[in-house]
Amino acid sequence: MLTDSIVKNAKPKDKEYKISDGSVKGLCLLVYPNGGKYWRYRYRFEGKAKMISLGAYPDISLDEARKRLAEVRTIKALGKDPSKERQALKQELIIDQENTFEKIAREWHGKQEREWSKGYASDVLQRLEGNIFPFLGSRPISKIKAPELLSVLQKMEDRGALDMAKRCCQLVGQIFRYAVVTDRTEYDVTTNLKGAIRGRKPVHFKAIKHYELPEFMAALKKYDGDPLTKLAIHFLLLTFVRTAELRGATWDEIHWDARLWRIPEERMKMRREHIVPLCPQTMDVLTHIKQISSHSSFLFPGINNPKKTMSENTILYAIYRMGYHSKATGHGFRRTASTTLHEMGFRSEYIEMQLAHADENKVRGIYNAAKYLPFREEMMQHWANFLDAVSEEGGKATIMDFMVNQ
Repeated sequence: MLTDSIVKNAKPKDKEYKISDGSVKGLCLLVYPNGGKYWRYRYRFEGKAKMISLGAYPDISLDEARKRLAEVRTIKALGKDPSKERQALKQELIIDQENTFEKIAREWHGKQEREWSKGYASDVLQRLEGNIFPFLGSRPISKIKAPELLSVLQKMEDRGALDMAKRCCQLVGQIFRYAVVTDRTEYDVTTNLKGAIRGRKPVHFKAIKHYELPEFMAALKKYDGDPLTKLAIHFLLLTFVRTAELRGATWDEIHWDARLWRIPEERMKMRREHIVPLCPQTMDVLTHIKQISSHSSFLFPGINNPKKTMSENTILYAIYRMGYHSKATGHGFRRTASTTLHEMGFRSEYIEMQLAHADENKVRGIYNAAKYLPFREEMMQHWANFLDAVSEEGGKATIMDFMVNQ
């Protein structure tokens, strides 16, 4: 019978030899000429002689070797081959390491971003990197269960980010469904979370009314935050594009001589090129932006990394600082412009085209990004003039002063 003393004092010989443990059939200590000592279990399975390693001494003590042997013999008693079970476990561990949530999420993102605008693709990755990867990124996707995911989403709820929790749950669901069809997990755990995530009731983006513009423009003039953020808000007001389209804007999209901003289809929500006429007031703002961000390919680069775009919340938080929390958003400028231009008398088709809204005819071949362009140029100039007028001392201008006949 083996003892701790016998194991410790076993000396190497010219050839390897074994010392059997009389108390447990099949357990032995192999001693190699180089002094290495290894625990082995010899057994028979389906009539064949087999052997399995239980570890090396002294990392694995005699007592621990006997405990491991008990586990192996339990597997054998269940009619399973311990060696094959161990190989299957090793293979499972390898698969788990290769199929962590983050690896699969990035793989999924790489395939999806071909169909997305650059701005949206960047937003999706930032949401995952900021809210999901730190908690689930290293976990094998097949091991993640609904309660674990729920606890991560609840962290967002606890800090008041209800919309973000709901969006992240939707993203995680898409990633799980991708993992299912690529045979990396069995089911989408988010299906068990229906009703568990609190979500705000859908609301329109907060938007100021035309008669509130004088006060807003005055607050923008007084804004003492980052100059580039202030210019971004002004530029967004003048162009009323989507905030993602603004944040992803690059200098090679600006055609200075033609006074046009041509946003490529891959950056647009509707996957169609969009043209924004740039009136003199907008060009003036662009010139000031260029003085600040000419070092980057982006008009509005990130503060800490000019190779990335401005954060998606930068403009929103600046608007909050101006005193418009729950009163206005960057995206809401689109509704402000649309409503005001309609009331001024501009034709709906000009406004809808400038907003890059979808039309009922989805045949890409007949889409023309320059449609109504001369009329849109006139409309954008009119809008800029109106913003100038309401920005003047006193802000007495009204829609009635800017009515048009179309």
